[in-house]
Amino acid sequence: MQLRSYQQAAVNAVYTHLRERTDNPAIVLPTGSGKSHVLGTIAADTVQQWEGRALVLAHVQELLEQNAEKIRHYMHGVGVGIYSAGLRRRDTGLPIIVAGIQSVYRRACELGAFDLIIIDEAHLIPADGEGMYRQFLADMKLINPHMRVVGLTATPYRLKSGHICTPKSILNAICYEAGVKELIQDGYLCPLVSKAGKDKPNTASLHKRAGEFMASETEAMMDQEELVVSACSEIVEHMADRHACLIFAAGVEHAQHIESVLREQHSCNVASLFGETPSAERDALITQFKNGSLTYLVNVGVLTTGFDAPHVDCVVLLRPTMSTGLFVQMCGRGFRLHPNKKDCLVLDYGDNVMRHGPVDAVHIAENERTGQTGEAPAKECPECQTLIATGFATCPECGFVFPPPETKQHKAHASTAGILTGQFSDTEYTVEEMSYSVHTKMGADDSTPKTLRVEYQIGWNHYHSEWVCVEHTGFARNKAEAWWRERTDLPIPSSAAEAVALAHEGLLAEPTQITVRDTAGEKFPRIIAYGLSEKPTVQSEPALAWYDDDEVPF
Repeated sequence: MQLRSYQQAAVNAVYTHLRERTDNPAIVLPTGSGKSHVLGTIAADTVQQWEGRALVLAHVQELLEQNAEKIRHYMHGVGVGIYSAGLRRRDTGLPIIVAGIQSVYRRACELGAFDLIIIDEAHLIPADGEGMYRQFLADMKLINPHMRVVGLTATPYRLKSGHICTPKSILNAICYEAGVKELIQDGYLCPLVSKAGKDKPNTASLHKRAGEFMASETEAMMDQEELVVSACSEIVEHMADRHACLIFAAGVEHAQHIESVLREQHSCNVASLFGETPSAERDALITQFKNGSLTYLVNVGVLTTGFDAPHVDCVVLLRPTMSTGLFVQMCGRGFRLHPNKKDCLVLDYGDNVMRHGPVDAVHIAENERTGQTGEAPAKECPECQTLIATGFATCPECGFVFPPPETKQHKAHASTAGILTGQFSDTEYTVEEMSYSVHTKMGADDSTPKTLRVEYQIGWNHYHSEWVCVEHTGFARNKAEAWWRERTDLPIPSSAAEAVALAHEGLLAEPTQITVRDTAGEKFPRIIAYGLSEKPTVQSEPALAWYDDDEVPF
């Protein structure tokens, strides 16, 4: 079987690393990119080219079966064994063994010596302590001191301790990494898209434990009746021309609530599963979902890795997480190609894209134990595009006031944030009401330029604002002049107070609609287009000289 170019490059990088260095390498390949083919090639070469013996470790039953099947394609008649209590197999004497870590971590001597151990989903190796992987690998090292380890993962980082490759870890360096965006552009992964919604959840009140949001508080926040009902309606609407929807819930009761609403209010073919679901029932539900008998499958943390359903064309994140790896793994369920889908829609109700960044350019902290991923050392003002330090609450150039973080109440609408870098979502809103006011920077003296603040109400308790820099110079003033000329034939005023007065006199065209753009990687949305009424007819230039800055009628 011919490997894809990046798969062959990954294999070559492993061999170079093992030949030239004494430590253990890791390969980073996105979900859906064919890690099992890379794994199968390396395992087969260990036996057929170097007359060695290989052990492949994984943590879930689905991965064991998938890996064993792929390895057989490369073995040319040589047997591949499986050691797994769940699969009722305990093979030990074959050149390649695929094993569940839970079944073998105390049975190193029973399996015998191996030259190479390959670990799938290697981000699950604990950073410290006496976990199953560490205990087993230490025992294997005693049997064969020359044994080497290779890890494969889509997410080379952990919630508690950051990157998995360090000098003191079992895996020490990434020898090859393929990017999500490049594989999408080359046609190897399915494009992800996201749809616009209105508001984002407020997770500021959630407490964290071991770097993750507390499960009980998260479920209580996400499982409110109004929120579940509204979110389900939106999900069903977006699924009108799609085939398979995988939903990640915040807890068991939340999952059952989602299932109930989808079935009873929308007549959806839906089921839910979680860790406590009996194996036989779980297998039956997964089979039904894969063959199309189930359209919606709700789960609580059990289908994040090792789950292969290429036809999934809608992934719903109805839970927030502080774990970058979990976020990427959930989105990754939609990466696989399938002839019946052109893309996969990601609906994010947990503000995860804004927290972690687009899935092809996530923000990783070196230590995520606190649950904080940090912030770039600079930010761009959405009004005048000036790059300023992140500590500024107000743009020093144009006076734009950055909204405080996480101030909105949770609403059952998917996030507008793009799921891939550069991706944007434009949403058109009807303007219900609007207001004009003079804005002065906090703590500024009288000589500091003021701005015209325009606020658009586009729904109940839903607003967008912009700042028109009529008192500034350069680029900001040029933008203000263009904005003004679209609304009136009057000369642009020299002060924000005069601009407000003219607006209150009804001498500006009224906006009927605004188009708001959310762009992946940008924290704040921007108004990019307007629907305006006709410009009012101006008989003569109004006499407004009597207005002082502090006397503008509001």
